[in-house]
Amino acid sequence: MGSPKLPPPGVRWTGGTRGFLHVLDQTALPGRVKWRTCRNPRAVIEAIRSLRVRGAPLIGIAAAYGMILAARDCRTQKEFERAGARLAAARPTAVNLAWAIKRMLGLGTLNPRALLVEAMRIHAEDRSSCTRIGRYALLLLKDPVLTHCNAGSLATGGAGTALSGIYEALSRKRKIWVFATETRPLLQGARLTAWELSRAGVDVTLLVDGAAAGLIASGRVRSVIVGADRIAANGDVANKVGTYGLALAARAHRIPFFVAAPISTFDPATATGKGIRIEQRDAKEVLAPFGRRLAARGVGAWNPAFDVTPAGLVTAIITEAGVVKRPSAAGIRRLLRRAAK
Repeated sequence: MGSPKLPPPGVRWTGGTRGFLHVLDQTALPGRVKWRTCRNPRAVIEAIRSLRVRGAPLIGIAAAYGMILAARDCRTQKEFERAGARLAAARPTAVNLAWAIKRMLGLGTLNPRALLVEAMRIHAEDRSSCTRIGRYALLLLKDPVLTHCNAGSLATGGAGTALSGIYEALSRKRKIWVFATETRPLLQGARLTAWELSRAGVDVTLLVDGAAAGLIASGRVRSVIVGADRIAANGDVANKVGTYGLALAARAHRIPFFVAAPISTFDPATATGKGIRIEQRDAKEVLAPFGRRLAARGVGAWNPAFDVTPAGLVTAIITEAGVVKRPSAAGIRRLLRRAAK
């Protein structure tokens, strides 16, 4: 069967130290494969805010390359730090964004060659971590699998987080049947997950978010796996809104609920999920999705991009450095120490 056919990379850099960042516009998928060129940090910020580039690991990679563009307008390290702060504010919940910017600032230089080397290292590290996450995930997943949002190759620098185990199975001539939620209101599951899984040869069935709990109750799902945008020190997980409900349904019906994420998604400085800032997005995404008004005039909307799943509902967190079962603050500290070595 060989390697699965993955989508084009979410971001790519061309032109060496004087080059530019090219972003696969995910708002155009699956209808069109469209690239946008970011020639300055403002364009990178717009791409992140508008979800042209999305997924916590990929946002971090894009931000690393965006810091190269920012350095061209900076004369001092202080100016560079201010540019990094503007980039970091593009989406506040995904910790990978600030993590990548901190790494770039930590070089203490505006030298374009050094910055490019570091950005490419961040990109390569994520590609490698996706592969290792997939190998660990494959040992735990039970078929059929339910997933939410998009945590595949479109969200990372490699084969994905939550979907990497699916792709690992495919490369070993083992097929896993996947149920994918639409993921309201912007339909990342319908537009992105279903598209990338189907083109890779995975059997994928789409369902509306509201049908997921009933599907789990029916016994047709044997495990749930999702990605993460931030994991607190105690194992509480911030992920696409709707994740918490899936975790509750999985617990009620005694099936495992897995979270797959790289080490860079952990935030040891945030003690619990209560300290995670949840991004509130434009009400228009709910009231008038994709530019078409559905709700009556005068109706408001609450549109959090994420929710927080308590660690007690998570069967295991799967990382490139290993698996933390029944996640706790102590277990996560041990994992992070092991990863640091």
